[in-house]
Amino acid sequence: MLWNWYTVDSCFISSTWRVTSRGAFAGSCIGVILLVVLLESLRRAVKEYDRYLLRQHAASRQQHETLSTGRSSSAHGSDKGGRADTLYAADAPAVTTTAGFRPSVLQQAVRAFLHMAQFAVAYFIMLCYFTGSLVD
Repeated sequence: MLWNWYTVDSCFISSTWRVTSRGAFAGSCIGVILLVVLLESLRRAVKEYDRYLLRQHAASRQQHETLSTGRSSSAHGSDKGGRADTLYAADAPAVTTTAGFRPSVLQQAVRAFLHMAQFAVAYFIMLCYFTGSLVD
């Protein structure tokens, strides 16, 4: 792999992606930046979707407990602030977890698709990095 200061008639990412003008080079650089933005958006979407599933399950569980006992679980005094088990992440607010939660097949399929898309974009970005982006 050689570093190259020539932008026109150079290869970008692979030998088949040939840059033919300065505009194409700028477009390729902007495209890679947008790929990184897409990757971070997908990572955020995965986290937000998992939080959504947990909130949805916790709400349905609390509703079920309310209907079966006639009062909410916080009235029992068993949980502090309405949250029995709380996970704390460095970059995320507290998320309530419930024992025995398993996503449905459709929910798991959505999670798998988001993870697959995240992996595909990350793999393509890795190719950009390890090929040196400007290989001749």
